[in-house]
Amino acid sequence: MAQHLSGPANLQGQVALITGGAGGMGRAISRAFRAAGAQVVATDRAEHADIGEGIDYRPYDVTSRAQTDRVVDAVIAAHGKVDILVLCAGTIARTPLADSTDEEWDAILDVNLRGVVNPARKLFPLMCGQGFGKILAAGSIAAKNGGVASGPAYVSAKAAVHGLMRWIAKAGAPHGVYANTLAPGPVETAMWANVTGSTGAPAANATVPLGRYGNAEDIAQAALFLCSPASNWITGTSLDISGGMWMD
Repeated sequence: MAQHLSGPANLQGQVALITGGAGGMGRAISRAFRAAGAQVVATDRAEHADIGEGIDYRPYDVTSRAQTDRVVDAVIAAHGKVDILVLCAGTIARTPLADSTDEEWDAILDVNLRGVVNPARKLFPLMCGQGFGKILAAGSIAAKNGGVASGPAYVSAKAAVHGLMRWIAKAGAPHGVYANTLAPGPVETAMWANVTGSTGAPAANATVPLGRYGNAEDIAQAALFLCSPASNWITGTSLDISGGMWMD
């Protein structure tokens, strides 16, 4: 197996595929990767999205395995390879367990879990074959503390994502394939605003040791670290980005 030693945090010559690229975190990650020198392909459900200059945007639904296969094949045909896969597509619900419906569970698990499984199982063997790859999934602090403002379906889906990334890390290590998970606390994006809704979010200085909620750039820079050569001796980890809300 080729030894990938750690080095500067740049992505020159790398091709990155990012799901959920039109969302707050996905857009920030796409732009950060592009600024670091990567060729970036961002995907989301929206038919059109302006992610940023020089970023290749392709609409598709991550819950569809057939669509996933077609998009990945098209990206490889256009760019020659995929070195980095960042899995940011997600949705959230707050419904308590007793009130939750089968339909809500299906919808949350479909996007948050199947939307990770589909791109990962397509690209994982291809990355193993090329002897290198970095897979990064957006998990959540909810998978560790039972949720901040989320319901059981979301917590369960994110916990499954953390487990899947550990499996990929173990299986991929002999082939030069890395897998890690981000575990953000509350990040001030449209999804956070939607989930807190009319009730509003609790004051950050009362719940976050560092005194503020996260922003998309906090997540983007952590993603850049884990997908760059700066982290070439890190795999199978969950990086907490929560302002101190969760401390290991």
